Amino acid sequence: MSGMPKDPPEPMKHHLRQRLNDHARSRWQLSGVDVRFRGGFAYVEARLHGGAYARLCRLRFEGLPHTLGFAIYVPDKGIYQDSLLPSGQPSGTPEEALDCACAFQFADPDAHTTPPPLLTNRGDAG
Repeated sequence: MSGMPKDPPEPMKHHLRQRLNDHARSRWQLSGVDVRFRGGFAYVEARLHGGAYARLCRLRFEGLPHTLGFAIYVPDKGIYQDSLLPSGQPSGTPEEALDCACAFQFADPDAHTTPPPLLTNRGDAG
């Protein structure tokens, strides 16, 4: 690695927030995620129903908008630890990183192999 990654442009930040929130709601039924940026890193927290928050991971911008380095948040130590995704790679898509972090934080070790739940329309058509 060569030094601190560069801060991504605003459109890339907006796109990342949107992708992560869409995936968090559809795959994990979270209220959403909060993403804050510092330098070339994005820090991701889950917004749980009821107003609680859970730190998930840190993403590192590596120059490509769809491939980000990954560090999991380790609550017992209070640190972000560089980690591999289930693919065995140290970087991947934002959705892969979110799935890995949620599986770890919410004790769902098979999340990366389980398809997302089907969304059904629970309302009756008038």
